[in-house]
Amino acid sequence: MPEGVRLGLRLQPGGGLDRIEGLVASADGQCRLKVRVAAQAVDGKANRALIKLLAKAWRLPASGIKVVGGTKTRNKVLLVEGEPEALHRRLQAWLVDLGGRMELQ
Repeated sequence: MPEGVRLGLRLQPGGGLDRIEGLVASADGQCRLKVRVAAQAVDGKANRALIKLLAKAWRLPASGIKVVGGTKTRNKVLLVEGEPEALHRRLQAWLVDLGGRMELQ
């Protein structure tokens, strides 16, 4: 299994535009990144748009970001491949710039 960091998020497909909305609390009390994409949830299009948007925002290769949980639901788990400590620092700094913090695994 590749090394990396896991991140929970909530995806809104068919949202009219591609945008990272920020951090939200889910019904189970966990903090998740909320992302909206214009692509519809058909044939994996929304998941591909999600990965493309996050790869650009994080300045990481899209090939290193994978949906490993919730491929067919709005609540997803991503695996961002790479050296875990460096990714933790990088993503936490990005989240702080976004306006918050969340637990990365």
